[in-house]
Amino acid sequence: MPNPGTPTLDQLKVFLTVVDVGSFAGAARKLSRATSVISYTIANLENQLGVALFDRKTTKKPQLTEAGRTVLAEARTVTMGIDGLRAKVKGLLQGLEAEVHLALDVMLPASRVVDALKAFREAFPTVALHLHMEALGAVTQMVLDGSAAIGVSGPLGAGVAGIERIWIGDVMLRPVAAPGHPLASGSPNLPGAGRHHVQLVLSDRSALTRGKDFAVISTHTWRLGDLGAKHMLLREGIGWGNMPVPMVQEDLDSGRLVLLDLPDNHSNFYPFDAIYRTDTPPGPAASWLIERFSGQAAD
Repeated sequence: MPNPGTPTLDQLKVFLTVVDVGSFAGAARKLSRATSVISYTIANLENQLGVALFDRKTTKKPQLTEAGRTVLAEARTVTMGIDGLRAKVKGLLQGLEAEVHLALDVMLPASRVVDALKAFREAFPTVALHLHMEALGAVTQMVLDGSAAIGVSGPLGAGVAGIERIWIGDVMLRPVAAPGHPLASGSPNLPGAGRHHVQLVLSDRSALTRGKDFAVISTHTWRLGDLGAKHMLLREGIGWGNMPVPMVQEDLDSGRLVLLDLPDNHSNFYPFDAIYRTDTPPGPAASWLIERFSGQAAD
């Protein structure tokens, strides 16, 4: 049995048009061709593939055969792939990045992340986005070593040479604990009370700012590399710690966590900067993301 031939993109386009409009004549009008040309193109496609794509005998309008339905799915995949390829190349010719690596600080509220990424998908459907969630100085480290084109970094990466920083807002950190924690019963606690209980602290996985702390007052600390793990342990009553308010608001409303009244650690603002390397300025898509994050801070 001979192998099927290779159809042309034009043949597939004609085939899909006939299916979409439901007739050879309709496809001819849509493609501005003669009906005889449409019929000839479909006949050649069927000869190349070695199968009948339409049943022309039992109905007036062309109906897909079983083989035609199989070919239809593959034809749509091929043409969509070509359309995607052309869109990507068009973007490249216009200076648009093929992909963007974005590093975000885990403290950035989820609502801001979702807003930016949903809008980015709509604005740049052909640009592949690679998202990295990191803590503290690790965001700056990724941008510095070229693993990410841009980042949203907290304060521990400030002052690093070769990095441009653009302020995009902040988030409030408040000390919290489970309602059964000893610090939860103090209203207010005595100054320095937090130093005598285990404080859960987010650990920096980068060498850039290793050893630097943000809002650490206890002499007893458990260090964790994941903010979600810290959140879980806090709810289980294992220590106290500072958390971004948007992340724990639901727990505060439900009573799973409570705000701690600590005179020496009532609240802290954790600032965010959009960052990129000064010798590698962001392209159009990455610049758009920075503007989106900046716009959130202004709202």
